[in-house]
Amino acid sequence: MVRIIPMASTIRPSLSSLATTRFGGGISMVNSSRRFNSLHFGSTVGSQSHHFGLKGCKFFRQEGNNTQATTIVSMTQGSTTTTQENALEWVKTDQRRMLHVVYRVGDLDRTIKFYTECLGMKLLRKRDIPEERYTNAFLGYGPEDSHFVIELTYNYGVDKYDIGSAFGHFGIAVDDVAKTVDLIKAKGGTVTREPGPVKGGKSIIAFVEDPDGYKFELIERGPTPEPLCQVMLRVGDLDRSITFYEKAFGMELLRRRDNPEYKYTIAMMGYGPEDKSAVLELTYNYGVTEYDKGNAYAQIAIGTDDVYKTAEAVKLFGGKITREPGPLPGISTKITACLDPDGWKTVFVDNIDFVKELE
Repeated sequence: MVRIIPMASTIRPSLSSLATTRFGGGISMVNSSRRFNSLHFGSTVGSQSHHFGLKGCKFFRQEGNNTQATTIVSMTQGSTTTTQENALEWVKTDQRRMLHVVYRVGDLDRTIKFYTECLGMKLLRKRDIPEERYTNAFLGYGPEDSHFVIELTYNYGVDKYDIGSAFGHFGIAVDDVAKTVDLIKAKGGTVTREPGPVKGGKSIIAFVEDPDGYKFELIERGPTPEPLCQVMLRVGDLDRSITFYEKAFGMELLRRRDNPEYKYTIAMMGYGPEDKSAVLELTYNYGVTEYDKGNAYAQIAIGTDDVYKTAEAVKLFGGKITREPGPLPGISTKITACLDPDGWKTVFVDNIDFVKELE
């Protein structure tokens, strides 16, 4: 549901400036009675306001003395600590879910055929936007209002993209990896890793590639409500990434596994257990701090109760807002977009607006 512009890394800027009005407060000021009024992290409907402070702000009265100035700075610093605590509380209680992953393909019909015939997905919906020269297709194992799905984007006339070295793979849970691999081979699919135990573990996996070269890890697992279960991305500092996704995104570190023999460490992050929810698999390869992201993979979309609060929390915990919160041009769906410390993009979508858009 999120618009992807050819060869671009950001969504079209909002025509509104609601981000500055939603919280009902501007810049903290000292008034004539010397009270310090801070920006607040308030909800839009009936919830308790959370006060924001301004880090490192200094206000001096012309006729004042050093004691007055020091007191104001101290109050500001104390308020900043409270702000981060309240923002952390917000992201932990916000109703968040991974909605879909977005990436670009060179032949939409060819990719849809592979995903439906070889991977067992269903084509949920398809929309063409000729005035902007692109087509979207949504595929998955269940309806969008309750499942993590794939959003494919085809831009007219662009038949090839660079996947780069930073993107890893998608994960799909299947009952029988060997049977799934045999089916994919029969349909002419490419198998890059035959079924067998994962290195250093017991789980049975295999790897296949779609027609554009995106890798899919097939994971042998019992019945699950979320077969499309993983998105693997490579990061340059795993501890930094874990902290960011915990604090800014409200995700939980589900598990962490180090494999010194093969010189990598993984961390599974998500909003629920791996066997029931879609998760992020962050991978750190020893000594590698930067990767080429290419232009094929786009972003993940996550649902939130309030894109305005979410944007403020992302800023507080080190993320970069690339699209200020507000409604998309032409429709009422409110979103905000951001980058994590490695430059991976995420779009947060208002939960209520998302359901309305599906209807």
